[in-house]
Amino acid sequence: RARFFQMRHSHGGPPPRYSEADVERWWSEREAIHPDPAAAYAQELTLDLATVSPHVSGPNEVKTMRSAHELARERIRIDKAYLMSCVNARLSDLEQAAQVLRGGRVAEGVELYLAAASSLVQEEAERNGVWQTLLEAGAIALPPGCGACIGLGKGTLEAGEVGVSATNRNFQGRMGSRDALCYLASPAVVAASARAGHICAPQDVEPVPLRASRRLFEQPAGDDATQTAILEGFPRSVEGRILFLPKDNLNTDGMYGKDVTYRDDITFEQQGQYAMLNYDPAFQEKKQAGDILVGGRNFGCGSSREQAATALASAGIQLVVAASFSQTYKRNAFNNGLLCVDCPALVDHLRRRFADRVETERTIVGPQLRIDFARSVA
Repeated sequence: RARFFQMRHSHGGPPPRYSEADVERWWSEREAIHPDPAAAYAQELTLDLATVSPHVSGPNEVKTMRSAHELARERIRIDKAYLMSCVNARLSDLEQAAQVLRGGRVAEGVELYLAAASSLVQEEAERNGVWQTLLEAGAIALPPGCGACIGLGKGTLEAGEVGVSATNRNFQGRMGSRDALCYLASPAVVAASARAGHICAPQDVEPVPLRASRRLFEQPAGDDATQTAILEGFPRSVEGRILFLPKDNLNTDGMYGKDVTYRDDITFEQQGQYAMLNYDPAFQEKKQAGDILVGGRNFGCGSSREQAATALASAGIQLVVAASFSQTYKRNAFNNGLLCVDCPALVDHLRRRFADRVETERTIVGPQLRIDFARSVA
């Protein structure tokens, strides 16, 4: 319930209320999950979960993942470690961390911050001895609830520091300085890393070769793919200059920073001044009214904030084209009148065209683009 409440904005609804009776009724009445009889699939994945080893996300990217064993060989030194948040500071999470730290100490030069998901969790951890085990290992206790995970309070990352956290997001600048590096990991990996002084998996976890397979199914477009009925009032075409952002997993923190998200003195007309500042300050100098923004894959991932869409509209962006979108972002955009179009082929074309610039520039001014909605071509 705590996770549902804390993450409610990412799902677009009001805070849900669940009682014990609600949960028990759902459990007794639940139906088995099964596909529709005529379901069609883009691909089939087979994964042996017994071969999945601990992985770490980052730095400063949720979607960039590597094996903890692989990172251990690089001995990435850490300054701070975090056992906190609504998602990974439940009693079971703290118990896993305590098991790793029992009988040991946090490495010299490392600060391990501890905050339970709720006061009830902390009380239970104190009763069963888990809390004391973590404190004896050198953990620094903070109040339960939100804190460093959203860049507030004690223990945030300073410029030049490296942290590993059991929280749910590690976007650049979210847990402190934009000049810090933050990795995400499980409570056990965070505890092991705090004890070792560098990112690593617990000693009793051995690397196992991953066993997986994939089958891809492709279906060519039919003859009717070029014929689209246009609703009354919807434009038959849109034309504008391309503003290419060649980054996959561009998150909403980058589009509209946390420092302005909760300011109610910023009008819609002013929001455009803050668009993309966390991603690329040069965006403000390059944008023009009427531009068509083209992004990468999973555009708009991260926390749900409608300003990530409205700020682009305020900046004069006509529409956004991307290889794919976060569904939460797309819903927020549509609800606020910003059109989003999936077109991975265009993104791939621009990556090839600007191959010598995509690694060094975050905002690339491109050619004119005309999208014909009636004929489904660009």
